[in-house]
Amino acid sequence: MKVSALTTAELELQLKQSGIFIQTGPFVTHLQTRIASVAQGVGLLYTDFSLLEQTDYADFHVSLERPHNLRRWFKPQVLFRFDSSPPFKPLPLDQALPMLEWGLNWCVSSHANRYLIIHAAVVEKDGYAAILPAPPGSGKSTLCAALVNRGWRLLSDELTLVRVDDGKLIPLPRPVSLKNQSIDVIQHYAPEAIFSPKVHDTIKGTVALMRPPTASVARALEPAQIAWVIFPKYQAGASTQLQLLPKSRTFMRVADNAFNYSLLGTKGFETLSNLIDAADCYDFTYSVLDEAIATFAALKPPTFNT
Repeated sequence: MKVSALTTAELELQLKQSGIFIQTGPFVTHLQTRIASVAQGVGLLYTDFSLLEQTDYADFHVSLERPHNLRRWFKPQVLFRFDSSPPFKPLPLDQALPMLEWGLNWCVSSHANRYLIIHAAVVEKDGYAAILPAPPGSGKSTLCAALVNRGWRLLSDELTLVRVDDGKLIPLPRPVSLKNQSIDVIQHYAPEAIFSPKVHDTIKGTVALMRPPTASVARALEPAQIAWVIFPKYQAGASTQLQLLPKSRTFMRVADNAFNYSLLGTKGFETLSNLIDAADCYDFTYSVLDEAIATFAALKPPTFNT
């Protein structure tokens, strides 16, 4: 059964009572909340995701709730709980939905050590995937959102999961988080895309979440083959440029963007080495989305991958 099979009232009731068990890529999350905005956001953004029968097992048991103090009513706040304990400080109540996404990212990046986890978007087309590592403000999420609204499959907006056994990229398609001007840019570029309401004054500025494409969610258990590692950078007024990078420099930059490279030790080194060896590596500067999309469409997979 999918989330879309439940009415808003049914979803809210189930989240308040026993919670839901929702499949996101290789993970099962048990989610409970009494916060209406979270229930409404899940219904809007996760409509294509599978709900599992109630079970004792889940990778992550999480809840969002109001604190049991005066902040429940005065300047109300929200707590994210993992296994009943809050790993973060509370946030204003109106940030509950983005807090769910940030919390789920933390769950994966802190606990899913059967993968090499890279802070990067990852998209795929025609059997080949591009990893897009970049710091905040680089235009990574904007580019990712534009690509997946022009035929690329979304594997993840935020976390690239590399299976250490064979180097395959494991999908984790969840809502795409956009910030500040990027929200209006993508709403104009892809008016058919579904967005949550904007949330203002967060630590990241104004944020909104874009529903992942239905086709990407349907293929969430289908791994992808690496072909490119591309470091994107939005620069206003800049010409579109794709510049080849040495693999040695790429290795160090990706390692700096990996959450658990050191924790995995030798296995992390081997996994990342094989990943970089199998990819063409680039710096990419852009200012016009249509030109960026055309550049990605013209990419050719490395000859040793074909």
